[in-house]
Amino acid sequence: MLIVSSCSPAIKYSSHKKGTSFANKTGKILYGKASYYADFFEGRLTANGEIFDQSKLTAAHKTLPFGTLVRVTNLGNNKSVVVIINDRGPFVAGRIIDLSKKAAQEINMIKEGVVDIELEILN
Repeated sequence: MLIVSSCSPAIKYSSHKKGTSFANKTGKILYGKASYYADFFEGRLTANGEIFDQSKLTAAHKTLPFGTLVRVTNLGNNKSVVVIINDRGPFVAGRIIDLSKKAAQEINMIKEGVVDIELEILN
């Protein structure tokens, strides 16, 4: 299943790419595709050392620092959810965030699996 393989919580990465600063990025808006990861990763360690719990409002992003709050809006239905970044990914071209199953349910994207989104950095 492509969605499940899009994130690998066991791999450790730094909180952001070398030379990339997210200071003063509050309010920045990004557009791209979101996917979600769930069952296979339940109970495994995320990149920041937490246990992955698909029932929490969390997400994986390649470069945002752990603990960053972001609002993700499904552009197909305008539903939004606020999640905290605690993992690295997604590792599939064209995707900018992997949501937990709970977060994906909040924006009604389970059926589609991958949707166009707006991502707003809140802190």
